[in-house]
Amino acid sequence: MTAVDAARVAPRIAVLMTCHNRRERTLTALARLAEQRGLPEGTVVTVHLVDAGSSDGTAAAVAERFPRVEVTTVGPEVMWAEGMRLASLSSRRAGAPTWDHQLWLNDDVELAADALAQLLGTMEQVGGAAIVVGPVHSSDATRTTYSGRRRSLPRWHPRSHDFSLVLPTGRPEPCDTCNGNVVLVPSRVQQRLGDMDRRFDHLMGDYDYGLRARRAGVPLFVSPRHVGACDVNEPLTGSREPGIGLIEAMRRLTSARELPPRQWWLYCRRHLWPWAPLLMVSPYARTALSALRRRTPPA
Repeated sequence: MTAVDAARVAPRIAVLMTCHNRRERTLTALARLAEQRGLPEGTVVTVHLVDAGSSDGTAAAVAERFPRVEVTTVGPEVMWAEGMRLASLSSRRAGAPTWDHQLWLNDDVELAADALAQLLGTMEQVGGAAIVVGPVHSSDATRTTYSGRRRSLPRWHPRSHDFSLVLPTGRPEPCDTCNGNVVLVPSRVQQRLGDMDRRFDHLMGDYDYGLRARRAGVPLFVSPRHVGACDVNEPLTGSREPGIGLIEAMRRLTSARELPPRQWWLYCRRHLWPWAPLLMVSPYARTALSALRRRTPPA
């Protein structure tokens, strides 16, 4: 199907979301999604939300305010990447009409009113067989927070794991991988790549997906303009929280929420060779040194 043909067909979009104890943010994200404007007539949007054991009433609130959203409730041990795989599975079980695109959407993203129209328009521009990443800015609109990512240095360089944010420029911009906050994946690409690798529970699932896409010859593009707002997580949390000791810092770093060693090694081996062994140990060494410095009293 050409881009012109695609423009004539009302798109069908399956939105994939995962949430945990962010009731108001999740409700706001769904409200902004429901308010989308400028879509082709007949556009069908279905939402598949995985609630990871929220204790704040998120699932019940969503069912009350958005009864057409399909909510799947799982345990609190389910992290983001696993939740998105479950949401994708739900979208494939939903029956007719099938979808033309999946949209990954974080539950803390407030979409702009024309976000979906812009993503679909970008897909037409780049030919319909690519992944389109929606850049988002901070709530005060002062900076880009999540977007596509581009390698800062050649792959053979020891810091080739550094990926810089790709800023919107008014035209589609190519990138190497992406943050998974707002990502449009056409069905032909999903059928080729599948979902995020089941071996990644939380972090690295989106980066791995983008890098696998590029390796398979699927291009990624950042849309021309920001598609919404999403603030970054607090910088001094988790293993970086001031005042925690070495053991607690390492426990947090190696947990499913941050960098489990087996998953981090898989990512390093797959995408960061030949520097994988060095890069494998570097975040653990840095965290240990930082924790020790914080605990060492001044002379």
